Amino acid sequence: MIELLVVVAIFGIAAAITMPAGGAAVGSYKLSGQAHAISYQVALAKMRAASTFTRARVFIDLAQETYRLEVWNRTTSNWTTEGGTEQLPRLIDFGFGDAPSPPPNTQGTSTPVQAAACLVALVAADVVANSSCVMFNSRGVPIDSTGAPTGANAVYITDGSAVYATTVSTTGMTQLWWTPNRADSSWQKQ
Repeated sequence: MIELLVVVAIFGIAAAITMPAGGAAVGSYKLSGQAHAISYQVALAKMRAASTFTRARVFIDLAQETYRLEVWNRTTSNWTTEGGTEQLPRLIDFGFGDAPSPPPNTQGTSTPVQAAACLVALVAADVVANSSCVMFNSRGVPIDSTGAPTGANAVYITDGSAVYATTVSTTGMTQLWWTPNRADSSWQKQ
């Protein structure tokens, strides 16, 4: 009986030691998976725009921490959601944390910036509050609110320990980046 208690105690101590490391690994995988999902959604928006010969965008609701693919419906003159709305997991937020700069050669600014606010319609009239959009024209080229090509699109997410960025260049190339969440960011392509 004593031997059995000693074995159970050893297993308990081993479990107590490995639990924090396991929890951190799960959190890291969750953030990485969410970053990849957003990157795939941006790439899908580019393909949908080109395949349907209309505009498509990834609509990000910064307040609700959700994102979705939307395609411009020329018949109804409205944005139509394709698929569902995805919710960020708990403890993951849209933002760039403590990262002082964007990934190299991506945004042309000295500080990271989420993609521009979404428009209610196609023209630059009304913007949707607390939103961010990565929009593509019918040729799959990323555009701004005026319809001009842009290479400043980026979507940042963080869990407080790391930051992921999905960037879109003027040519439409989508890249995924990672950096630890600290003031001396060292972005790495994923």
